[in-house]
Amino acid sequence: MASLVLIREIMSKDVKVVRPDTTAQEIVATMNKFDISSIIVVQGERPVGIITVRDILVRLVEQCLAPSALTAKQIMTSPLVTISESATIEEAARLMAKKKIKTLPVMDNNKLGGIVTFADIVFKVPTLLSLLEELMRPYRRTY
Repeated sequence: MASLVLIREIMSKDVKVVRPDTTAQEIVATMNKFDISSIIVVQGERPVGIITVRDILVRLVEQCLAPSALTAKQIMTSPLVTISESATIEEAARLMAKKKIKTLPVMDNNKLGGIVTFADIVFKVPTLLSLLEELMRPYRRTY
């Protein structure tokens, strides 16, 4: 059933982005402001990397570096792993498992169209299961 649901149906379309020269301090402030755990780095309109809370912890906090001294380009994960909006949730889950990532930028005709997380998939699958469970219940006629 998950193979029938397309990424475009569950992705978030409001993707927050920063430029490669944005400071880590600005990135953290943006992530806090919007209560998000990742942000996409774009050059022009092309996504070139992603910064997650883990990237900040490993490349900034653990190293005891000043957030104002580092830029997105220095802490982002790149190359970026993406998925098409016409892919299925199953394809996304397999890709996430294979690459050991929890967030996938979604591409729409070579442009950033959205973002999907493992949580989006986890929350969608139980919904599908409960809908299909209705089909499995014995049919009762009402006269």
